[in-house]
Amino acid sequence: MRITDTSDLWWKTAVVYCLDVEVYLDSDGDGVGDLQGLALRLDYLAELGVTCLWLMPFYPTPDLDDGYDVSDFYGVDPRLGTHGDLVEVIRTANDRGMRVIVDLIVNHTSDRHPWFRSALRSVDSPYRDYYVWREDPPPADEPNEVFPGEVDGMWEKDERSGQWYLHSFYAHQPDLNIGNPKVRDEIAKTIGFWLQLGVSGFRVDAVPYFLEAPLGDVQDGHRLLRDLRRFLQRRSPEAVLLGEVNLPYDEQMKYFGGDDADELTMQFDFVGMQAIYLALARHDPAPLVKALRERPRLAVEAQWANFLRNHDELTLDKLSESERAEVFEAFAPDESQRVYGRGITRRLPPMLGGDPRRVRMAYSLLLTLPGTPVLFYGEEIGMGENPDVPGREAVRTPMQWSSRKNGGFSDVAPSRLVATPPAGGYAPQHVNVADQVEDPDSLLCFVQRLIARYHRSPEIGWGELAILDPGDAAPAVLAHSLRADVGRMVALHNFSDEPAVAQFVLDDEPDGVRLSDLLGPGEVSVGDRREVEVELEAYGFRWFRVARPGDGRLG
Repeated sequence: MRITDTSDLWWKTAVVYCLDVEVYLDSDGDGVGDLQGLALRLDYLAELGVTCLWLMPFYPTPDLDDGYDVSDFYGVDPRLGTHGDLVEVIRTANDRGMRVIVDLIVNHTSDRHPWFRSALRSVDSPYRDYYVWREDPPPADEPNEVFPGEVDGMWEKDERSGQWYLHSFYAHQPDLNIGNPKVRDEIAKTIGFWLQLGVSGFRVDAVPYFLEAPLGDVQDGHRLLRDLRRFLQRRSPEAVLLGEVNLPYDEQMKYFGGDDADELTMQFDFVGMQAIYLALARHDPAPLVKALRERPRLAVEAQWANFLRNHDELTLDKLSESERAEVFEAFAPDESQRVYGRGITRRLPPMLGGDPRRVRMAYSLLLTLPGTPVLFYGEEIGMGENPDVPGREAVRTPMQWSSRKNGGFSDVAPSRLVATPPAGGYAPQHVNVADQVEDPDSLLCFVQRLIARYHRSPEIGWGELAILDPGDAAPAVLAHSLRADVGRMVALHNFSDEPAVAQFVLDDEPDGVRLSDLLGPGEVSVGDRREVEVELEAYGFRWFRVARPGDGRLG
């Protein structure tokens, strides 16, 4: 690769920031965040170092599933603003060096979508086959995999016709029939519409359910995904499809399109994320090392998206039952902090006991893993969840801008807020942007510095991973390097509450090579046999540039 290649495949070195407009900033005093409020915070996001905004659903909705029950794929929820407001956000974000991607939710619609309302009126409706129906009663004990214990089964009876419709999620979210060519055309038109308004791609919701559940024909589903990728690239060659595919690595490869890399552009690494939490619980990087070694090698045109937290429950479904019990015991000891038997409803800082050393080590790790980092809004300041809110909604609280009323999110009476901030130690009075933005020792400034160093290290997004042996005296240290044509960097992370001394060897490096500290001044000497010794504090971490004679790089 050349450094100029990073502008073509921009997403390989992006910093993605996920936010829900509804809870980001209220500009008009109705207790609901809006697009004009987001526009007021674009400079903040640019200064943080964000290069790609992922906007959670902003479409018209009955809002029974936090906006994922869409009643108009082409609209903007009037509570949040207008198409004009959205275009202004996209244009201003672009001017500040940020692209915008949006949620593509085409597994289902709301039951209030005009298509479904028409389908319910008559079996002869032209929209009846937009959905999936059955004549015979479904099995009485059929589980719902997405919401076990909360939703009964996957079929709901339409009393008028006596038929049942499929809903992989809630009963108010009927599944679309993607085997219908007209539905496929509607999906393509939806993609084309938002591309025309200036978005740079889509986070594709629940891809396996989208492709497999309605059809039962996996191969046809993958043909559809390839068709959508080709359509996307015809309309906008720079645009991406970032897929939510929570499957084992070998199955995820199919959703990339295998060696051809002609389906999803990027996928979230759910396996690696869950391995991180098991490693944190054990104070031992071995589970993460195992996951990184098992990660399939991707084509240049594909990428992993790394994350520590998102808007859903922290799913642990890829861990064994005993491993899941370990993570539950460490980070969600109270049953109320768990959901669906597989997930945690907490944000990262409370899970780590508010220990700033562990929190910073975790974000340092996120920014140095091979792939593209994805942040959930509020992570940069260490926001916590609201334990008084049940289920997944606990982490979807308003952004905390200041210590003022409602955390500076809105001036309305607290009873009118769309969501309630947490109380206690993670309340806005203690955790907010205003207090941290000018404090050089704050988590916000720390994350900002990490992102700046990440941007100077394109080998993280492009490079080949090597796990280094940190020596017998440092079993709790993860040492890894990333090497690309533009250079090489080394990262060390101590998962233990005890200091450690890592000793490793840099193979295939020339005479005169140095290790330049990327997070502070100074260098670490490299021996004649390329051996290196580095001291790490408890939960400490170090980033180094492998500086070769004459390579011309800064730090």
